[in-house]
Amino acid sequence: MKLDNKKIMYGLIATIALQLAVLIMEYGNAVYPLLTGTEIKIKVVPVDPRSLFRGNYARLNYDISRVSLPEESRAPRVNEVIYVKLKQDRDGLYFEEGVSLSKPDSGLFIKGRARHAHSRDVQVRYGIEAFFAPKEKALDLERELRAGGVAIIKLTKNGKPALLDIVANK
Repeated sequence: MKLDNKKIMYGLIATIALQLAVLIMEYGNAVYPLLTGTEIKIKVVPVDPRSLFRGNYARLNYDISRVSLPEESRAPRVNEVIYVKLKQDRDGLYFEEGVSLSKPDSGLFIKGRARHAHSRDVQVRYGIEAFFAPKEKALDLERELRAGGVAIIKLTKNGKPALLDIVANK
């Protein structure tokens, strides 16, 4: 009987350790861009202020949320990875400099996934389309962003973004 109890105990410990490892990896994946990323600013436009299930947030679109692939490129499949090369303008904002289905060899780029593709015109999701805030702040932010705003984003070397803050145009 003691042997069976030991097996059960080892199995329980292994199960708990595996669950903890998965949680730690998920947390690390979310925090990685914040710790190692380059800060950039992109123009933002609000879409919707609230969700009954996820709380109060501003749903966002970016200037780079709709892109066009070069003519020599094939149309992407839904959920296919897309790389958008970025370039900084005089105001310090970043804009699309090029789009590709393959990872760029150099330069600053953001990695997203094709949401909808109409030939070479593609709507892209980057995983930073929601900014959560307390109810009052979310409502205020929605009003303030009607005139536009800027998203402050941390971007890793492999193109993974993390949304830091939203600043409304005054």
